[in-house]
Amino acid sequence: MIPVLTSKKASELPVNEVASILQADLQNGLKNCEVCHRRAFHGWNEFDIGEDEPLWKKYISQFKNPLIMLLLASAVFSVLMHQFDDAVSITVAILIVVTVAFVQEYRSEKSLEELSKLVPPECHCVREGRVEHTFARDLVPGDTVCLSVGDRVPADLRLFEAVDLSIDESSLTGETTPSSKCTSPQSAATNGDLTSRSNIAFMGTLVRCGKAKGIVIGTGENSEFGEVFKMMQAEEAPKTPLQRSMDLLGKQLSLYSFGIIGIIMLVGWLQGKHILDMFTIGVSLAVAAIPEGLPIVVTVTLALGVMRMVKKRAIVKKLPIVETLGCCNVVCSDKTGTLTKNEMTVTHIFTADGLHAEVTGVGYNRFGEVTVEGDVVHGFNKPSVSRIVEAGCVCNDAVIRNNTLMGRPTEGALIALAMKMGLDGIQQDYIRKAEYPFSSEQKWMAVKCVHRTQQDKPEICFMKGAYEEVVRYCTTYNSKGHSLPLSQQQRDLYQQEKASMGSAGLRVLALAAGPELGQLSFLGLVGMIDPPRTGVKEAVTALITSGVMIKMITGDSQETAIAIANRLGLYSKNSQSVSGEEIDTLDIQQLSQIAPKVAVFYRASPRHKLKIVKSLQNNGAVVAMTGDGVNDAVALKAADIGVAMGQTGTDVCKEAADMILVDDDFQTIMSAIEEGKGIYNNIKNFVRFQLST
Repeated sequence: MIPVLTSKKASELPVNEVASILQADLQNGLKNCEVCHRRAFHGWNEFDIGEDEPLWKKYISQFKNPLIMLLLASAVFSVLMHQFDDAVSITVAILIVVTVAFVQEYRSEKSLEELSKLVPPECHCVREGRVEHTFARDLVPGDTVCLSVGDRVPADLRLFEAVDLSIDESSLTGETTPSSKCTSPQSAATNGDLTSRSNIAFMGTLVRCGKAKGIVIGTGENSEFGEVFKMMQAEEAPKTPLQRSMDLLGKQLSLYSFGIIGIIMLVGWLQGKHILDMFTIGVSLAVAAIPEGLPIVVTVTLALGVMRMVKKRAIVKKLPIVETLGCCNVVCSDKTGTLTKNEMTVTHIFTADGLHAEVTGVGYNRFGEVTVEGDVVHGFNKPSVSRIVEAGCVCNDAVIRNNTLMGRPTEGALIALAMKMGLDGIQQDYIRKAEYPFSSEQKWMAVKCVHRTQQDKPEICFMKGAYEEVVRYCTTYNSKGHSLPLSQQQRDLYQQEKASMGSAGLRVLALAAGPELGQLSFLGLVGMIDPPRTGVKEAVTALITSGVMIKMITGDSQETAIAIANRLGLYSKNSQSVSGEEIDTLDIQQLSQIAPKVAVFYRASPRHKLKIVKSLQNNGAVVAMTGDGVNDAVALKAADIGVAMGQTGTDVCKEAADMILVDDDFQTIMSAIEEGKGIYNNIKNFVRFQLST
């Protein structure tokens, strides 16, 4: 029997040990007979959605609602007593309500099917020494898989070869910055969440750059994606407050009806009247007391609310959700792509000679400007700033066309910075002679170039990357165009500035240039961040003012999460933040006690998001969850109101949600809650009127 290796365990082991455990040959792959043997034990590399329940069964199940059953009984008694007009009107009301509920349920059960679509149909696999183009569902643990640009990873892989490999893991983690991959074992101490497992390629993620080979460690439901699938299967969408109230009303009316019939029969019997006559009178009064118009009026009211929501750019998939919005008192929101634009943007520059430059504008476009002490920087009018921008633009593989990025977000931010200074064309001024690609081990990228008009001159080397790595290759620093010796005092200054940017939630890159690696001149630092969406801060303030708590849940680091929360007004001196690792140490009851006080949950996985939603519901809160990735889907399904982004949201996310924001505008949630409160009050007033008459 071949054991199943978790991605955490496999990432901590050397490749040869993983191969030994899985009894695999990394270079020649498995033999076909061995593949069949393993498949018999591990099954196919796919998700078992199960057979669909017949439509007629789904339709019949809608009649289990207590109020519907009471109305059915009323219709039957009306027929028996020859009150055919009442019987027809009640039956029509039942059919309308049941049909609407059936259509909603049918439309909302597609999330598991969409999840399975993220597994690619085909892949390149090594078997018996040959590279084969095979179906992904055929893979078994121990297979060797080849990856290249544009491939979706067909199973969880422990990488043993990786060349400039960068993988977009947003479908699993929600974080859109591609993850650079390596092959070396990871430390158990730093291997807590999926984003830290840099030697694992996860099923369903997308290769953005480079190529690799990996050994299959998990297939189907034994993969990390499979864990999300199993949680989705196990999770049932909760009933809305309106549905719970209507169920309770149905049960209460049933009891009252039986009580009326019993009392009238008893009084008649004591008066010596015929028991069957008294039963008929009791049933007639009970039927008359039942508000048969209530379900259809509620349905029409909700349908009108849905139509009004469409005009506000929100699509509501389930009618009762409109009313639930009116009861919402907690909004849990994913950060990337929901509260923020999901477009890395440079906001600050620090030059090696001590200048601070501020950068305005958001996203991958030329709108915005760079200023030093109020003076606008353009072209090379501030050489210290311009040299940084030049290095960031030339040492870069990204392309921006029509405000759309093709490449890494951090590189896109540097190109956009050059566009704001009119230097984006400088890339074309250089001819690249050599390249040292970025890797997660070395944490830097460098290129050797010559200027097109000075090809007889020596080559120039440009480098960008983590400060600690880049500064190791520097012997001087740039000061107003001159190279001065790089002293320890200067290094300490740069380290201090880098720490200051990092504590503000900025992602920091260092840049350098010079004739050779090891003889570079340090140019400075740039700080970038995925900025908040326009209007989100105002929407957050309005929600908090109206009594709705906002919780940010993200897979990002604590510093970045708190920086964005501060900008949005979600985080104050008394606020708390909790990590995914801390959530793992708490049970639901313990988390329920602290969750109301926590503003930011960081390094959160899909299971953490689900646990957070459950803990808040455990306190009696009506929870709305917003998100756009597969990692949000389980929590979206478990929340009282799941809200998906229409433009950036994955199909899985949209199918699991109850409401879709067409334009990804967080402000629409505020409008939806106001609409829900109005509908809630209308329904409440109508129920009171019906019951009183």
